[in-house]
Amino acid sequence: MAAASPAAPTIPDGAHRDRPVSVVFDVGNVLVDWNPRAFFAQHITDPARLDHFLGAVATLDWHLQHDAGRPFAETSAELIAEHPEEADNIRLWGARFDEQIGAVLPGMAAIVAALAARGVPLYALTNFSHEFWPPFRAREAALFAPFRDVLVSGEVKLIKPDPAIYALALDRFGLAPGEALFVDDRVDNVEAAERGGFVGHRFTGAEALRSVLEGYRLL
Repeated sequence: MAAASPAAPTIPDGAHRDRPVSVVFDVGNVLVDWNPRAFFAQHITDPARLDHFLGAVATLDWHLQHDAGRPFAETSAELIAEHPEEADNIRLWGARFDEQIGAVLPGMAAIVAALAARGVPLYALTNFSHEFWPPFRAREAALFAPFRDVLVSGEVKLIKPDPAIYALALDRFGLAPGEALFVDDRVDNVEAAERGGFVGHRFTGAEALRSVLEGYRLL
């Protein structure tokens, strides 16, 4: 007879909570590798031009507009007007964005599966374009299957670390302050989440995260 699964770490409604009982994950560079440089290095072979393209043309600040809900057709047209010599590469950003996203990070699929097996409620809160999200979500359907909900910044037109997106996440996920461990690779996002009612953990790798989850008796 198979051994019984460990009891899910739940606490009755109204009881005092001294630890989180659910987990909210960031996506890029927490669950999966996001590396625009690795993708564009295959198309821009001159290192100096690659540095210029990613550092002065298709910058992270420019891309953040997509995460905030702006259509790629608008942002790309504006950028091409400023940098017509990079038109093909700018268009490539949108046409093949999914290829910028690499594999699930080592150890993370196992952590998600282990949490799901224990009945821990899983959610995600991600800065992600509403246009780029659906094909990526479909690609990683197995990874996200245990998640109860994913809040995508581009869909709600709020981005981390805006306090409003954390308040929206708690409300939408049905969580009270202190009930969720928020895992993100960016310090500013974690600090904002902590101010917004989450227990924060800055992601540095699966091993350290597993230790934290075990400390909270989530694993």
